Amino acid sequence: MQLLPRMKKRSTRIKPTIRHRSEFVLILYHDFHPKPININLVPNCGTIKNGEVVKIECVDWTGGQIGNNDSADDVKNVDLTKVHYLTGPFEIETAEPGDVLVVEIQDVQPLQDQPWGFTGIFAKENGGGFLDDMYPKAAKAIWDFEGIFCSSRHIPGVRFAGLIHPGILGCAPSPEVLSIWNKRESELITSCSHMDRVVALAPQPVNVHAGTASGDLKSKIGQEGARTIPGRPEHGGNCDIKNLSRGSKVYLPVHVPGAKFSVGDLHFSQGDGEISFCGAIEMAGCITIKFSVMKNGMAELGMKSPIYIPGPVEPQFGPGRYIYFEGFSVDENGKQHYMDATVAYRQTSLRCIEYLRRYGE
Repeated sequence: MQLLPRMKKRSTRIKPTIRHRSEFVLILYHDFHPKPININLVPNCGTIKNGEVVKIECVDWTGGQIGNNDSADDVKNVDLTKVHYLTGPFEIETAEPGDVLVVEIQDVQPLQDQPWGFTGIFAKENGGGFLDDMYPKAAKAIWDFEGIFCSSRHIPGVRFAGLIHPGILGCAPSPEVLSIWNKRESELITSCSHMDRVVALAPQPVNVHAGTASGDLKSKIGQEGARTIPGRPEHGGNCDIKNLSRGSKVYLPVHVPGAKFSVGDLHFSQGDGEISFCGAIEMAGCITIKFSVMKNGMAELGMKSPIYIPGPVEPQFGPGRYIYFEGFSVDENGKQHYMDATVAYRQTSLRCIEYLRRYGE
């Protein structure tokens, strides 16, 4: 593996003004048009040097739609065409297609003037979730942060240490990669049209937020730009890996000159899966990242998708503090499925919820 030269330590802080936020980790679809827009025309919000340490501030994933109050109406009525706001895209100097962008997460913290976050159960008619057939109504819990701990007035008696991490980080795709996304996701949407689920989001111009882009360019991004659902193997994106906290490293494929890196959707904590759609503790915050470029890294690593190395930081609980529920491929109606991990995970979730409902207080 190629060793990177020592770089003089340098730190920059970037705040997410309306000019810095971008709703897309990615740029444009191109197969609807005979002459795709030049991917380099999509405006960057800043340039980062190879080896530089940068502090990047991020708004919460809804862009501030959820308030610190005791009503779940804002969760019930959240505008899902205005979500997954990201800070970026950043141009990383020396990064070229075929390279790997090494993202070292040095720290993640809530904003000092916003030491709180929220968890939401989304209404079935607006977003829904993994168990929305059983829990169709919107609900919300506000969490107050105190150092590494959090507690909620809506869930009395609960206090635990968080594991702060970004839910989304990734580089932009090339027009060729976007074409692949468009084809396979269109096929998925068509094949799953009978399901009462949003399995993927096609380009959606409504309420597009494209950073500094305006006029025809903004309109084109809205008509062709891919959203953050579903997650995609080629570039990182919407990964929601709870252990990508301090000390973690992420190796991201580079598909375009400058990489065009974006980050956002910060979580104070998250379980193994977001079963309520908004199942993490969502927050606004600041992430400190060191960026390095591994030349020709995709070929050297045989990379087909990002590589994640979690850091050594994690809340520790003794073995006697855990309780396990086994999941099987038998659903709640008694129907047997064949090696169905989704059914098994659902059954395990339901058993955990029932246990907490009875004995959690």
